[in-house]
Order: sequence, then C-alpha cells, then structure tokens
Amino acid sequence: MKLITAIIRPERLEAVQQELQNVLDEEGHYRLTVRPVEGHGRQEGEVEVYRGQSVRSSLHEKLEISLGVNDAYVEKTIAAIIRGARTGQIGDGKIFITPLEDCVWIRTGERGSKAI
Repeated sequence: MKLITAIIRPERLEAVQQELQNVLDEEGHYRLTVRPVEGHGRQEGEVEVYRGQSVRSSLHEKLEISLGVNDAYVEKTIAAIIRGARTGQIGDGKIFITPLEDCVWIRTGERGSKAI
C-alpha cells in the first residue's frame, strides 16, 4: 500500500479527478482527499501593486490531493495524475509516494488493503 500525495494547480482538479475516475472507479466511487495549500518552487509569483509599490507574491495557491492505493494501482494512479495535471509549464506540481504501513476502515474495522 502507498499514500500518494500530489500538489497540483487548482484549475486542473477536474481533469485530475476525471483521469483518476477512469483508473480507480469502483462502482461509481473512488477515494480522494483535497486540501488547499500554499507554497513556492520555481514558479514566479504574481506581481501585484500595493500602495503604489510592485510586490511579487512568493507563495502560490495550489491543491494537495491525497489517496491511499494498493500496490497494483500505484503506477496507474501516478500516470492518471500526470495526464490530468500537466500543462507543460513551470508550476504543474509534484507527486510524492510514501509507504503506507496500515489503513483502518473506521466503519467496518477492516484493515490493510481491504480498507483502501
């Protein structure tokens, strides 16, 4: 099991969701958590005028998406996120893959890959 965390452009969320649904759809469902985040990397900040002075913001609004997947779906999930998020420009984001030691489904008490 792996926890896949991706930082993407907010305007690419719908495309990423569509790609993930094509790969992970289980009877009309797949599991995804989305959080608004701010950060910086190579992408240049927006220049704004504040009290007559030009100011470049160093933080950019992004979305962080997280999903736990079984090992058989890791590469498919990564490819789906790339297809949905890629614009070909600086600031498209990153994907992080971390080992997931365990997962517990609170409602049923199931553990491990069955809980994913």
